Amino acid sequence: MSALTLDRIDRRILENLMHDATLSVSQLADMVGLSQTPCWKRVQKLEAAGVITQRVALVNPEMIGLGLTVFVGVEAMDHSPEWRSQFREAIAGFKDIVEVYRMAGNIDYLLKVVVHDTVAFDKFYVEFTRRLACRNLTSSFAMETIRGTTALPIDTETV
Repeated sequence: MSALTLDRIDRRILENLMHDATLSVSQLADMVGLSQTPCWKRVQKLEAAGVITQRVALVNPEMIGLGLTVFVGVEAMDHSPEWRSQFREAIAGFKDIVEVYRMAGNIDYLLKVVVHDTVAFDKFYVEFTRRLACRNLTSSFAMETIRGTTALPIDTETV
């Protein structure tokens, strides 16, 4: 999918919504220098085009009992369409997996897993390896989140 051509105002709308999706149309319009109706139409256009995919609340995982983040490197058993299909089926069954990336380099896939503690991660690990044959799994436990954002680095100055 290629990037949609966005003008400076579209980019400013996105930047503001990425930092606070609770902004009212009135507030957003003021921030980007538009009246409410044109601003709302641009937001709708960005949603319809798939640029804005969803608006969500970000939750502090520790405040809801999810104090452990683990990055799991998966080496595929093979690179066949059948294994990839099994992989997709397996990951769909785990709500603890919050992000999945297909990688280039030493590992084939990187999973971000968020769980209560090491006991919960061990249960995840045992069940994951029961459901999917892998060449190798490596787990790296995050000790501290130094920086975390969902806002993408959008250029609002040049178009």
